[in-house]
Amino acid sequence: MPYSDRVNARDEPLAPVHRTLSLRETVLERLRTAIITGRLAEGEVLSTPGLGASLGVSATPVREAMMDLVREGLVETVKNKGFRVTTMSETDLDDLAQIRLMLEPPAMRIVAGRIPEEDLPRLFELTDACLAATTDDNLEEYLRFDREFHALVLQYTGNAQLVELATSLRRRTRLYGIATLSREGRLAGSAREHHELVELLASGDGEGAEQVMHRHISHARALWATAREES
Repeated sequence: MPYSDRVNARDEPLAPVHRTLSLRETVLERLRTAIITGRLAEGEVLSTPGLGASLGVSATPVREAMMDLVREGLVETVKNKGFRVTTMSETDLDDLAQIRLMLEPPAMRIVAGRIPEEDLPRLFELTDACLAATTDDNLEEYLRFDREFHALVLQYTGNAQLVELATSLRRRTRLYGIATLSREGRLAGSAREHHELVELLASGDGEGAEQVMHRHISHARALWATAREES
């Protein structure tokens, strides 16, 4: 019996997980989401006082967050002006997707059958949290839980370098059409792929899990990265 059916049979529904973020983490997530989704445009020069005023916080947590984003490659410093959102070409996006496809889908064969049953509830909580975020049209939470879910799955490879590299690649990918997909209800389909992936991994189906992960990453490239917001 699939894991989700066993949970339902016990009448123990899983609630989406929520973790309170610090002010710095909240500012970082807001800015990262704004860049990834294109609300802060490529090439735009940003000042920490201006961003702080928009977010209703002091310049200090904004400056700290921006330095984190510099390390992630989402912004670059501009002398005497602040920070500029880095530009990413279609070729860059293709390259990122290609690297992810080389790394993440094959890794599912390693993970399949290696997740302890007591760890499965946490993974399903994250899949539920992603889906709930699409219902609430909360892109910030969706991207955060999506990133946390994929990092946790990859941890079962036992390869910390792989987890770090894949998470970095995920953070750098631009998803300019994600808001449109969310409004149209299509983002929920991607969120449901998380649940399908966990079921396959829990059953030890490495081949099936690899195929789902390949499809999941391909959707991100084909449907999100090349899309543009409707005016």
